[in-house]
Amino acid sequence: MLTLEKRALLLQGTVIPAHPLALNQNRTLDEFHQRLLTRYYLAAGVGGLAVGVHTTQFAIRDPAIDLFERVLALAAEEVERAELKRPMLKIAGVTGATNQACQEAELAKGMGYDLVLLSSNGLGDWSEEALLERAKAVGEIIPIFGFYLQPAVGGRVLSRSFWAAFAELEQVLAIKIAPFNRYQTLDVVQAVCASSRHAEIALYTGNDDNIVLDLLSTFEFETAQGKVRKDIVGGLLGHWAVWTRQAVLLLDRIHAQKRGGKPMSDQWLTEALQVTDANAAFFDAANQFKGCIAGLHEVLRRQGLMQGLWCLDPDEGLSSGQKEEVDRVYKAYPHLHDDAFVQHFLQSH
Repeated sequence: MLTLEKRALLLQGTVIPAHPLALNQNRTLDEFHQRLLTRYYLAAGVGGLAVGVHTTQFAIRDPAIDLFERVLALAAEEVERAELKRPMLKIAGVTGATNQACQEAELAKGMGYDLVLLSSNGLGDWSEEALLERAKAVGEIIPIFGFYLQPAVGGRVLSRSFWAAFAELEQVLAIKIAPFNRYQTLDVVQAVCASSRHAEIALYTGNDDNIVLDLLSTFEFETAQGKVRKDIVGGLLGHWAVWTRQAVLLLDRIHAQKRGGKPMSDQWLTEALQVTDANAAFFDAANQFKGCIAGLHEVLRRQGLMQGLWCLDPDEGLSSGQKEEVDRVYKAYPHLHDDAFVQHFLQSH
């Protein structure tokens, strides 16, 4: 249930990692490490978890695999078991045609999830009007976290007019902007700023290639309601599934920078590029993101949070040269990783 406290956290902005899927060498669920990952994120200080999303692998829904309900349940159980004294947003990925999306939304609601991240992957031939009707149907069940997914990993280009109509839907409380494209990012922000609901919708970056600059930016547009200023307040990111403690500290520093109103140091621009460089290695940008999930698994494996790199698809793994790229960014940016935190966490678990 989305309490007032959780709604305030969503609007304030927080770190929401996209939860990976831990598998064993047989490519079946490794429940121990799946639970361990959730506990790691909670210990790192995140404000939410996104489960059943792209980083969790959309194939968990395949009838032969049938892991969607199980991974949602495991994360919810660990959040409940942690007995946190702070709000924790539980977000479930929802995909497929309207009937499937509504069924998944009902399941998530029944498990105590607060919102659903509504993806349009696999619906490239749908009209924007049909996607809006689908969103309305899901919104009758549970609040919506919108999702602009980049075409390279199954999304599609959506017009500014689509986002303008989407922002007017009462159950839309947040939008993850992840087209990996500056013009399309501006489409979403401008549409939300022009909306009658602009103060009710939280904007989150999903642009893993531009995390720091998205979070540091304040957008300003002239609208029919006058001048509207809007921030991207947090991130729902696959990149934040690794080095998560440092991500939490990063967002804290950015929020403090923006609250303080002091001139911004050039160091922010340097750090922004360092984070993007690390992401290029993890997400396999050199090979059109083919190794993006395996790259995250490689970091978690090195830290002892996963047993291996296995994905549900046997053909999915690190690209040629990707391991060496991960080696490079690990050595180049020791201030970005949280290995010491993870070692301490594992010793206590």
